[in-house]
Amino acid sequence: MLPGPPYLNDSDLLSSLSQDNDEALKLLYKKYWQPLFLSAYNVLKDKEACEDMVQDIFIQLWQKRASLVIKTSLSAYLFTATRYQVFHYIKHAATRVELFQNLEEKFMTPAPDIPLYAKDLQEKIDKAVDNLPDKCRDIYKLSREQQLSYRQIADQLQISPKTVENQLSIALKKLRFALGEFLFFFL
Repeated sequence: MLPGPPYLNDSDLLSSLSQDNDEALKLLYKKYWQPLFLSAYNVLKDKEACEDMVQDIFIQLWQKRASLVIKTSLSAYLFTATRYQVFHYIKHAATRVELFQNLEEKFMTPAPDIPLYAKDLQEKIDKAVDNLPDKCRDIYKLSREQQLSYRQIADQLQISPKTVENQLSIALKKLRFALGEFLFFFL
């Protein structure tokens, strides 16, 4: 028997889950069922369908427990799985016209997973920026955090605007590469 939260974090529970511990699955289910259900329900407004989706996500989690590799946080992984289930449901339930009524409003309603994604994204961005070469990092921060123009950055660092442009281009390429997989799950 595993101790419940806060004694085990998601990483510990996943590790335990991969060793066929069904108590870990129960704890994860208890922790995430309601937020995942609400995330799906905000869009579909179909209680039974949303319950089935969340149940399927946890069944798949159990079935893939030995081979599962999660490169983002577990919460981001589960909310992404929920989002895919919702899209799949909409795609295959095209005859249900009510799904498409007020769709913009449904997607504008804040979902419980947005703060989790935003926090994870900010942590990834901060880490990626910290890993940039010094000159790229300085120019990136002046451009993106202080909103300085190329000319202002060039004047402040006593370099040419073309150097600013080149260094910022390098920084953005490195950030896109570093965040690529995470942004795929985030979007």
